[in-house]
Amino acid sequence: MTLRLDDIDRKILNELQEDASQSLDVIAGKVGSSKTPVWNRIRKMREGGVIGAQTVIVDAEKLGFEACFFVLIRTSEHEAAWQDKFLATLRARPEVMEAHRLAGEIDYILKVRVANARAYDEFYQALISEVKIFNVTALLSMEEIKFTTQLPLV
Repeated sequence: MTLRLDDIDRKILNELQEDASQSLDVIAGKVGSSKTPVWNRIRKMREGGVIGAQTVIVDAEKLGFEACFFVLIRTSEHEAAWQDKFLATLRARPEVMEAHRLAGEIDYILKVRVANARAYDEFYQALISEVKIFNVTALLSMEEIKFTTQLPLV
């Protein structure tokens, strides 16, 4: 079930996406409401699953994770047991920032953050030792041109 959102809900979400550390008073002022109704709307959106975990975005490169690889995976295995093992393996690997199952010739794409090419190779060797994979292609990102977690709500 989709939660119905009005313009004020969308404005609140935009403010939270921009900076979730803002106080309720600041958000309320920006969206033209008062603190209690804003809090109630945020609570409703959390309970409805619109708002997930609050977190902090850190600079990967400043923390030594200078290499970002996009890993394209093709598999010849499509049984439930293989998929369960593969997904558990991905979830257990902290280097995997994102994983998507795709339509088309490529079955999965992973976003992997590591310190360097050697660290990627260690990740790769561990992955293929745990699950059978038909083909793996790794693409090194030379430059991150745009990154956002914000959805265009307004």
